[in-house]
Amino acid sequence: MSSIPIPKHPVIVGVAPGQPRHVVEQAAHFAARFGTELVCVFVDQSRLPLKEKADGSVVSAPIDPDSYDAAETTFDTGLAAELEQLLQGSGVSWRTLVLAGEVSAALGRLADRLDASMIVVGTHERSVGGSVQEFFNRSVATHLSHRQIRPVVVIPAHAPGIGSDLPRLEAW
Repeated sequence: MSSIPIPKHPVIVGVAPGQPRHVVEQAAHFAARFGTELVCVFVDQSRLPLKEKADGSVVSAPIDPDSYDAAETTFDTGLAAELEQLLQGSGVSWRTLVLAGEVSAALGRLADRLDASMIVVGTHERSVGGSVQEFFNRSVATHLSHRQIRPVVVIPAHAPGIGSDLPRLEAW
């Protein structure tokens, strides 16, 4: 048993390859402000959760039993390397988890299990593919906001700013 205390009420952030860096940076900022751990979570939608463990991880099986690949249950090494580079020197304790199933349900169950202080998600990129995904799956943030008792923080994929087509409202 470790003598290092596990911070309570972690900040959970949904992560995916190609996601804008500022989503994780903002989540790390929240974790630092709250003095807690950052849990970076990738949800594999091609797998079904079978059993949840105390640390929040899951035992899962592929939706298609003919496509079994044990590597699917491990955190993507490229994404882990990006997170390592991004969070290096942040002073925030962090870890990764792979969950399975529908994204908002998986993040919600983990938040309940870990008694998270908040869930941080990013918006989809503006693209036809992102719009189609949003239409059929609905927004992860929308699902979470209707099902959670804890705060759900949504970080825009592209915040209005220099070079943005969107108007930026200045503080008065």
